[in-house]
Amino acid sequence: MTFYKINSNNYESLYETLGCEKAGAKIIAKKSKINVLYIKNLHTGAANILKQDALSIGADLAVPRGTILNVTKTVDAILVGTNKHFEILSNKELSQPFGLKNLAIELKSFIAINKYKTKIMGVINANDDSFYTNSRFKNQNAINKILQMIDDGANIIDIGAVSSKPGSKEVSQEEELERIKPICDEIKSLKLYEKVDFSVDSYSVLVIEYALKSGFSIVNDITGLENDEVAKVTAKYDASIVIMHMQNNPQNMQDNPEYENVIIQIDEFFKQRIKKAKAFGIKNIILDVGIGFGKTVDHNLELLQNMEHFCHFGYEVLLGASRKSLINAIVPNTPTENRLSGTLSIHLDGINKGVSIIRCHDVKDHFQAIEINKAINKSI
Repeated sequence: MTFYKINSNNYESLYETLGCEKAGAKIIAKKSKINVLYIKNLHTGAANILKQDALSIGADLAVPRGTILNVTKTVDAILVGTNKHFEILSNKELSQPFGLKNLAIELKSFIAINKYKTKIMGVINANDDSFYTNSRFKNQNAINKILQMIDDGANIIDIGAVSSKPGSKEVSQEEELERIKPICDEIKSLKLYEKVDFSVDSYSVLVIEYALKSGFSIVNDITGLENDEVAKVTAKYDASIVIMHMQNNPQNMQDNPEYENVIIQIDEFFKQRIKKAKAFGIKNIILDVGIGFGKTVDHNLELLQNMEHFCHFGYEVLLGASRKSLINAIVPNTPTENRLSGTLSIHLDGINKGVSIIRCHDVKDHFQAIEINKAINKSI
């Protein structure tokens, strides 16, 4: 007899390969993934009920010492269990008091994760002040770069004409449109939108509408639908929206950003903006936590460590850390042009945690790395 420990991103397929019946493979797959859910401000009565219910099915709830004595009104707790455990608890707690019904409903969202194909979003900047010099292209050079990105494996190409780096200056809608217009016109003329999806990186209604008329199908809004008019024009053209989180604005976002809990606050932000998008009739939503947009290094690292959390909404999650200063903060004296390896490390880790859209400058390198990652993990 020999044996070895295994790890898989698709246990169901693994059990089917073993020769299990499909129905049996599905059941045992639910028992194969361990979830660790941090619960803040849980009513102490609820904690004691949930602890007993979890233990009764083989799961567990970690609680502070003294919780059983009800010495405080609320506690923080950590629920540990498989998908199967969460499924049982999501039904079991529906009839319990102290807010456990709401928890039961939320638990279901953490086990019903949609799987999306990994997509590469290449970056084109039609301005002279973007933080990475090699991402700047104008007119025919931009078109040539777009064609190259398509050949290199891009699924989406994101085009913007205004820098959003920390401290960047605001630009009028008219100037932004003047920069991006020739590229939009050429994309429309050559029908390049038939080869790849185009995203407009803007929160200017004037620019967004022009791009959507030119065949673009995605609006990448760093303000996360702050402007109702952006929501209206996105819905009008039945475009997808990238809702990104940013604290404050590019001019001051890195002036001592603070969060009580960065995961919870961004989660709440997404809830509100998803509700707004739906209210305006937007059907296709993509979420972006906004690495480097109003976050310290520690905030960024906490978000990267917990990217899987944001998959519970059921929408595609975008990650864009390409060549950002976070890499230099971790490995000092790493200039922008030398940050590809750090970028790939962050992005591959994100894919393994459920991210499905990678926004990057280096399409060809990402395509190769992602294909290798797919081969290793098979299901991503």
